Amino acid sequence: MGRLFLFFKQVFQDSISVSWTLFRIMIPTILVLKVIEEAGGIVYLSQLLDPVMSAVGLPSELGLVWATTLLVNIYSGLLVLINLNMELSVAQVSVIGSMMLLAHSLPVEGAISRKAGVSLWVTTLVRIGASFLFGLLLYHFYELTGLSQQEASMLLQQNGSGSEIGLMGWAMAQIKNLAMIYLILTALILVLRILKLLGIEALMTIALSPLLRFLGISREATSLTIVGVTLGLSYGGGLLIQEARNGHIQPRDIFCAIMLLNLLHSVIEDTLLILLIGADLSAILWGRMIFSILLVSIISFCMRVFVVEKYQKYFYRSVAG
Repeated sequence: MGRLFLFFKQVFQDSISVSWTLFRIMIPTILVLKVIEEAGGIVYLSQLLDPVMSAVGLPSELGLVWATTLLVNIYSGLLVLINLNMELSVAQVSVIGSMMLLAHSLPVEGAISRKAGVSLWVTTLVRIGASFLFGLLLYHFYELTGLSQQEASMLLQQNGSGSEIGLMGWAMAQIKNLAMIYLILTALILVLRILKLLGIEALMTIALSPLLRFLGISREATSLTIVGVTLGLSYGGGLLIQEARNGHIQPRDIFCAIMLLNLLHSVIEDTLLILLIGADLSAILWGRMIFSILLVSIISFCMRVFVVEKYQKYFYRSVAG
């Protein structure tokens, strides 16, 4: 009984800590975006990103969702999407959701990659390019097949725009959404801890080891990469930084591992978040995994064949102390 109490106490403490960290970023973001909306800035920003959104079959307004996700995080991008209060198809939310999954929190996660010795401009270029390319491929897939054209059912919804419900109504809606996000975070942390106790994480390590070695990721970096794939770039990247500084893993292996983690991390948590907006699971999970693995395998091959030692400094460097 005591162990069970301690287990749930730790889950509660972790959920408070993680939520507080996120809300310190999200709440100012919400306020700034509200000011931008009232000043007509959403229309202007949407026009700037209209060519990108049009190419992937999305309304121009969703450019603000993508831009917010790139600069802040997925949670903030979801709040922007909710506040736009748009009717979207499953195909459309799958496209924007997949783009959000592949490229988000670039300033923070780019800094993590840089500390591991990987070039900031490379990670930024790869993530934004991969995000757009996968969105484009998904859009044409749905157009050709006619699949997922029904209206998406969103769990998180806004019951009206700020001008319709007033500032007080808008504020109450934001509080409800933040409360929902806290509950979801708590549930995710609980699920992740249960999976770890059941040994699912260890099984994933065994199953994925051959694939990671094929991608040019050494045995020494395999377990750390899987931590990042399952739990997040901050966890796996942090461990890789420590090993890189100790000189236990070669810079090229670090580069390949970081490239994979940039495109494919938090597969449980982030996937569940995008499911909340009604996205297609096969696209945001299996499609994202296949696309990321293929892209990293191409990058790894090009690094081995074309990038000689003279030019390696533009892609990665040793941080061993």
